[in-house]
Amino acid sequence: MGGFFGAVLKRPVVTDLFYATDYNSHLGTKRAGMVTFDPEYGFNRSIHSLERNYFRSKFEDELDKFKGNAGIGVISDTDPQPIIVNSHLGRYGVVTVAKVNNLQEIADELLAKRMHLSELSANRLNQTELVSLLINTGDSFVDGVNKVYSHVDGSCSMLVLTEAGIIAARDYMGRTPIVIGQSADGYAVASETSAFPNLDYKRVRDLGPGEIVKITADGVEVLQEPAKREQICSFLWVYYGFPASDYLGINAEDVRERCGRAMGRVDQSDADHVCGIPDSGVGFALGYSEGSGIPYRRAVLKYTPTWPRSFTPSTQDRRALVAKMKLIPNRALLQDRSVIFCDDSIVRGTQLRDNVVEFYDEGAKAVHARISCPPLVYGCKYINFTSSKSDMELISRRVIKDFEGDENAKLDKYATTGTPEYDRMVKEIGDRLGLTSLKFCTIEDLVAGIGLPKDRICTHCFDGTGCSACKAWHEDHDDN
Repeated sequence: MGGFFGAVLKRPVVTDLFYATDYNSHLGTKRAGMVTFDPEYGFNRSIHSLERNYFRSKFEDELDKFKGNAGIGVISDTDPQPIIVNSHLGRYGVVTVAKVNNLQEIADELLAKRMHLSELSANRLNQTELVSLLINTGDSFVDGVNKVYSHVDGSCSMLVLTEAGIIAARDYMGRTPIVIGQSADGYAVASETSAFPNLDYKRVRDLGPGEIVKITADGVEVLQEPAKREQICSFLWVYYGFPASDYLGINAEDVRERCGRAMGRVDQSDADHVCGIPDSGVGFALGYSEGSGIPYRRAVLKYTPTWPRSFTPSTQDRRALVAKMKLIPNRALLQDRSVIFCDDSIVRGTQLRDNVVEFYDEGAKAVHARISCPPLVYGCKYINFTSSKSDMELISRRVIKDFEGDENAKLDKYATTGTPEYDRMVKEIGDRLGLTSLKFCTIEDLVAGIGLPKDRICTHCFDGTGCSACKAWHEDHDDN
C-alpha cells in the first residue's frame, strides 16, 4: 500500500518530516523517500531501498542536506519516489499512494502525444512519474489532479510539494486516507494519524474523497470540494492501519476489538484461552476474549529485534525459514491446551498452515482459528494489499475451483455469509489448514464494527462490490 507525510512549518521541517514519515513504515517495505524545498537551496531529494533495512538507518546520516520549512516523505510499496518535475506549472515534487491498473494504457496515450518517460523501476513503469505527467497536462495543479482522477483505474492519493506550499489530493473514491494535522508551527497532512501525537500535532479533519487542498504554515485552503461518493478501504481497519490510527475519526484498534467482541458473544467454541497472532490479530483477540469470557494468553509472541520486516532471500528454504522466524510459540501455554488463535486474514493460507503444524508440535491438543475479516474471495483491485498476481492465489478461489470446476462459479453465493456454499468453503479451508475449527468475521459484523454505512466502505475483496474511480469521475463530470 504505502503511506506519506508532508508539512509546511514556520521553522525547518526536516526533523518532523523524518520522524513522521517513519511512522508510516508499517505500510510499505520497498522504497522510502523525502524531499524538501528551500527558496535558497531549492529541492533536495533522497530515495532508499527498505527491503533489508529500517527507514531510520537509511536517512539518519543525511538529514543535514534537507533544507527548508516544507517537505514531503513517503514509504512506498511500489516504485521509487518522490519524483521531481520541471513543468509549465513550475518545479515540484510528488509522492503517491496508488494502485494504477491501467499503467500501460496511460503510458501509451502519453507517448503518442510525444511525452516521455524517464523513471523506470526494475524496467517497469514508475506510476508516480506517470501521475506527474498527467498533472502536467493540466492548466493548473487542480486541473492536473483531475486529469489523474479521470484516467486512473484503481486508486491514487498524492502530495505535491510546490514552491508555495503542499497540495494534497485524496483518491477520488476515498479508498486511501489523508488527514490534516496542526501544530503550533504550521500544518501537516498524513496517511496515518499515528504520525501526529508525539510530534505535537492535533488532528484537524480528514480530506473527503477527491478533495484537493493547499497547506501552508498559516492554514489550509480548499481548492476542490469533496466528491459525493466514498469507498474507503475496509482493510485499513482489519490489517493495514496502525492500532493507534484513526480513519474518518474511527480508531483501528477499537474496530478490531468491536468485531472480536461480536464474534465472541455468539461463538460457542470451548477453549482454554484465546491468543492473537501478533500484531494485527491482537485487537480482535482481545475483543473475542471479552465477548466469549475465555481468558487471553500470549501463546505465541513476535520477535522483532533482528527480523523487523519481511524480505526475500535468494533460496526457497531460506524464504520458508524467514516466514516463521518472527513468531515464537510459547510451549508452556500450548501444551495440552485448546487454543483459539485470532488472525487478521487468510490469503494463501501457507503461513497459517505452517503455524498450525508448529502449534501441534508444541503440544496443543486443539487449534481453532478466528479471522477478523470475511473470506477473501476477490483479489484487491484498488490498493494492492496483497502481492497476489492472480485471484487463484487466494485459498478461497482454489477451493471454489475444486468444488465447481471453475474458480469463478457462484462467487456471490460463496461470498454470502451463511449460504451452504459459504459454509462448505469455510469448512474446507479449515480442513486444508489442519484446524480444529475455523470461523470468519461476517461482513455484517465488520461493517457494524467500522460504523459507516456499507456504501461508504470498499468491501470488494469480500463480496466483489466496488466502483472504478475514473469511471465515477466521468459519471460525475461528463455532463458539465
